[in-house]
Amino acid sequence: MALIHCDFYSETLELSTSMTVLLPQQTRTQIGMTGAAAGEHGAPVLYLLHGLSDDHTIWQRRTSIERYAAPLGLAVVMPAVHRSFYTDERHGGRFWAFLSDELPALVGEFFRVSARRADTYVAGLSMGGYGAFKWALRQPERFAAAASMSGAVDVVDLSRRSDRSALFERVHGGPIAPDEDLFALVEAADPASLPALHVSCGTEDHLFAANQRFVGAAEKAGVPLTVDFRPGEHEWQFWDDEIRTVLDWLPLTPRS
Repeated sequence: MALIHCDFYSETLELSTSMTVLLPQQTRTQIGMTGAAAGEHGAPVLYLLHGLSDDHTIWQRRTSIERYAAPLGLAVVMPAVHRSFYTDERHGGRFWAFLSDELPALVGEFFRVSARRADTYVAGLSMGGYGAFKWALRQPERFAAAASMSGAVDVVDLSRRSDRSALFERVHGGPIAPDEDLFALVEAADPASLPALHVSCGTEDHLFAANQRFVGAAEKAGVPLTVDFRPGEHEWQFWDDEIRTVLDWLPLTPRS
């Protein structure tokens, strides 16, 4: 695969920012790894989102995402959004507009990736799991599949915590709007229009109860989910294992 650290200017954020990008490369003689080529429409693309304390480099640094993606012919785009909760912040940057509008346009301009819904996926961990599901629920026409790993899925509950009140005041400036609340979004969703959804969380994770509540809300709304709850905490061994599960689950066309 090609590993690209891409520095670029965002008109939406009105500042320079970065993303880490993995691009498929067909290889046969590379020791320990075989790479697959992109498809005829360009490479299928996974937007892989980081958590609250991390940045665009973290998936590359903490997991073997490059090794896992190489045989799939899959491009992986990992943007930086700081501590924004993938939201147009009340006191800060327009990170939702950047993620949902500007970023895909720039990725398509910079790299040979597919623009087809069938070839487009999103996943993330913790804050990024929230971002992945928010993006998929608000723009279901864009994605074939979306996955939340140990997701911060209940932002209304998190915003009430004293240790997070300043963060959510900066981001939201008040009560959480329905289009920022995954529970409200899943309740209002048309199940037939949604991408495939995958939710996972460790049973020892501090966000496990919230993920159980989200699964219950989805079931009540008639929204199908693939659920993977198993022993694990809020840590990288779990996510390194789980990203492999998610990649196996994605509806990718087999590559040679």
